[in-house]
Amino acid sequence: MNANLRRNGTNMISLIIPVYNEEENLPILISEIEMALAGFGASFEAIFVNDGSRDQSWPVLVQAAKNKPWVKVINFRKNFGQTAALAAGINHARGEIIIPLDADLQNDPQDIPLFISKMNEGYDVVSGWRKHRQDKMLSRKIPSWLANALISKITGIHLHDYGCTMKAYRREVIKDVKLYGEMHRFMPAYAAWFGAKTTEIIVNHRARKFGKTKYGISRTFKVVLDLLVVKFLSNYFTKPMHFFGKVGFYSLALSLCSGLLAVYLREWHHISFISTPLPLLTVFLGLLAIQFILLGLLAEMLTRIYYEGQDKPTYLVKEKINFDNNSEQ
Repeated sequence: MNANLRRNGTNMISLIIPVYNEEENLPILISEIEMALAGFGASFEAIFVNDGSRDQSWPVLVQAAKNKPWVKVINFRKNFGQTAALAAGINHARGEIIIPLDADLQNDPQDIPLFISKMNEGYDVVSGWRKHRQDKMLSRKIPSWLANALISKITGIHLHDYGCTMKAYRREVIKDVKLYGEMHRFMPAYAAWFGAKTTEIIVNHRARKFGKTKYGISRTFKVVLDLLVVKFLSNYFTKPMHFFGKVGFYSLALSLCSGLLAVYLREWHHISFISTPLPLLTVFLGLLAIQFILLGLLAEMLTRIYYEGQDKPTYLVKEKINFDNNSEQ
């Protein structure tokens, strides 16, 4: 590795590459990775996760692994999705810097040194920004712009391109992040919430040459649903009663207002209870308030079981000083 790209203690880079029906792209990608990293002084590995491909991707990867020791392959029994593939790759990675990228050749391996160089400035997460994206405007670019604006607004972590797979992470900031569903795109936000220093760089984005894209406009709706989960977990995971209780008290307040209005109309305007929907609304909102408060209590009990049953701390320590020596001074 070039001297200005190396940080103290960085002795391996792990590339994580999910693969689904990319048989034509894989030989080119492997060759490009080798060319981009051949001059590095640090060692590297490329972990290809075959996510239930139905073409010849698996035989191509097996042959590559025989000829190149740095090529490592994980084979799923069926298609579990990109998030699961990335999680498997991260769990098996040995590198101190982890860089996921796509297998469709749209990410350029020549950008890898740019990520390492930026991390040498002290960043823990470097996110790729496909500023000049080579995709269709209506089906890919516009939904992506809207999704990125929404994610940045809700998470408070402002990035131009959450959807770009190519990012760089220090192992310590993502090793405890558990990925489910389709939440890999929120990893920079997760890391930032845990104290990681985050930035982004412009990367080269290339048009797809072989195969078909696996993503459509329907993915935008999944992003919104996952975003709701991420927002809830980030703000209320350790204090769910604050969320459910707040909604419960709002419902209770509306119920009281509705009931008082019904009484007012009955006493001063002689409008019968059965002439307005207010009594029914009062009862409905009151029951809803009770349900949310009870749900908050149940969530609090589950939270305590999660942390206390597994002896999990409710905090993360970045570093400690003078705790290795047990002797008293």
